[in-house]
Amino acid sequence: MKLYKSLIAMSVTSALVAMSGNAAAAAFALIEQSSGLGNAFAGGAAGAEDATTIFFNPAGMSRLKGNQVTVAGSLIQPSIKFSNTGSTGAALQPFGDNGGDAGSLVLVPNTYLVMEIEPALRFGLGINSPFGLQTQYDPTWVGRFQAINSRIRTINLNPSLSYEMNDTVSLGIGLSYQHITGDLSNAVNYTALSGGFAPGEGVSSMSGSDSAWGYNFGVLFNVTPDTRIGLSYRSKINYNLNGSVSFSNVPAALQGQATLQNGNVSLPISMPDMASISGFRRLNDKWDVMADASWTGWSVMQQMVVTRTNGSVLQTTPENWTNTWRFSLGSTYHYNEQWLARFGVAYDQTPVPAAYLTARIPDNNRTWLTFGGQYKISDASKVDFGYAHLFVKDTSIANDQTATGAGNLVGAYSSGIDIVTMQYAYSF
Repeated sequence: MKLYKSLIAMSVTSALVAMSGNAAAAAFALIEQSSGLGNAFAGGAAGAEDATTIFFNPAGMSRLKGNQVTVAGSLIQPSIKFSNTGSTGAALQPFGDNGGDAGSLVLVPNTYLVMEIEPALRFGLGINSPFGLQTQYDPTWVGRFQAINSRIRTINLNPSLSYEMNDTVSLGIGLSYQHITGDLSNAVNYTALSGGFAPGEGVSSMSGSDSAWGYNFGVLFNVTPDTRIGLSYRSKINYNLNGSVSFSNVPAALQGQATLQNGNVSLPISMPDMASISGFRRLNDKWDVMADASWTGWSVMQQMVVTRTNGSVLQTTPENWTNTWRFSLGSTYHYNEQWLARFGVAYDQTPVPAAYLTARIPDNNRTWLTFGGQYKISDASKVDFGYAHLFVKDTSIANDQTATGAGNLVGAYSSGIDIVTMQYAYSF
């Protein structure tokens, strides 16, 4: 019975806590919210070039004249390949392959609107997706009892205000109404669960959602006409993810078991808070330079407690994530009045300790190399574009779930990420 409960608990927990993978930023954060990709998002809280400043620092709206709307989209293509170096397959089940390329092409759209209420006061609205991923392994792979499909989506509505106190200081504040949904699956080992008298395997699938509120604020200092410093903060957001779990191909001998019944489950979880300090400096008529240091409070991910609606705890899973830093440097070259070019580099830490790495979270430190540009169509409109390649450090995994019948996944991940961004901004 202990083995039986552990198997079911692991399958449900795997579905609920699969909030990561190889998203563009570390863990499952999405920083792709602006034309700043070409600069590796260096100077994000100080640049304030367009309405996307709502996400990075709402105080930056004070630099925009009149009204502006931007529409953007980022195509993110991760490559996530597992190589087996000594795995032990799930008990009494076929071993399986390496899972193919688990990376999936995703589109991350966003849009922003800034309106001038009066010369010193502006209102902004951002619609974006700050967290998300989509990964898919072959359903017959050796780690299928730990992960098959993972898809997480967030939609964030962010109304904001900025106020220009004087020529030097501007303040900004905003609210975030964020909705999260997830669709996740992994295999269930009925053979091990039943002690061998009910052979076979099935799939545990989970879908769930919740909505919650957060806030953000920032300050922008115009140190000199050519130098700006920005500080910004985004609060953590607390969810109670509610959803349903279902099990396919349950053998007749196990269909009466309460822990295999389809039903409702819940998981309290928090999205991390974030803080940034950015600098922007215009060197001359041709060159700008910018830098950024951003902190993310991933230590909110300490454990996951999954429960059914009757209050029974299925499992408490330790995560023990740590807080991280992201550092970036960028430059912009103004070729002429219509064209400019962007360049950037960044280093992004992973919050996932090696001892707690799982098939759903094959995360590691990454280095960004980026470039991009802008074409000014007219005084009222401009198009930005950017490309980034992320070099992800190879990741070793040794996730022993032998006690639950899921096997011991031992191997290495080789990963990389390519991102293409397009953005259109119109002022009126």
